[in-house]
Amino acid sequence: MDVANLDVTKLDVTKLNVPKDVTKYSDMFVMYASEYGLKIIAAIIIFIAGKWVANKIAMLIKRVMEKAKVDQTLVEFAHSVVYFVMVVMVVLASLNSLGVNTTSFLAVFGAASLAVGLALKDSLSNIGAAVIIIIFRPFKIDDVIETGGANGRVKDINLFSTVLEAGDKSIIIIPNAAIIGKNITNFSARKERIVDLVFSISYGDDLRIAKEILMDIIQKDERVLTTPAPSVTVGELAANSVNLSFKIWVASENYGAVHADMLETVKLAFDAKGITFPQPIRV
Repeated sequence: MDVANLDVTKLDVTKLNVPKDVTKYSDMFVMYASEYGLKIIAAIIIFIAGKWVANKIAMLIKRVMEKAKVDQTLVEFAHSVVYFVMVVMVVLASLNSLGVNTTSFLAVFGAASLAVGLALKDSLSNIGAAVIIIIFRPFKIDDVIETGGANGRVKDINLFSTVLEAGDKSIIIIPNAAIIGKNITNFSARKERIVDLVFSISYGDDLRIAKEILMDIIQKDERVLTTPAPSVTVGELAANSVNLSFKIWVASENYGAVHADMLETVKLAFDAKGITFPQPIRV
């Protein structure tokens, strides 16, 4: 046969020597392609479009919460949860478009979630406690608090723990669940804080002079607030001393410095005026 002069328009395909297996598999390919091709394409489109929509919705919720000045930790947590839930829904929709029975998948997913939840119940309780802390805000970053047997400045609040910085700069990490289950003392909840001290003098010392010394110290310290008014009163006539109650209000950030300075200043002033601090005598 002269291949160069072959007229392909008159070629009878049925007379070509094509293996039957090739024809069989090509027919199967065409059949499955026509049956599942559109479903696969639809599933891919659903997944891509759904993931894009999930990201947009999660970002929209994040921006709304940021504009509402919601705590950043809660913002990030809500963004992650919304995006994860929506992506799971998109995956299920994609599988459903392929004809996959998602009911059994949901059952398996639910059982797995239950097992994981039981294994991580302590971690999940910390996450729940973190949400409570962020929503009700018993304290915030940079507040000085006392909770769970620890005292310090709040440096970080994450989903599992709260990080405190103690006075000696050591870092204390407390699980959130332990915080919610205990009393919380927030020393920074108000702008002012009281310095409450007791100074004991001997019965032989002049009470009026001692009170004048204390009031003079208060008036000379500019860090002491005039409202609420400071006070120096007789708090107790004890067995061996007269106890003077010393109360002044200062800005919360000045509390530590004023507390320490007052102890030193009063001791030096009492020494200079001959006011004594009675000490128990033991034989």
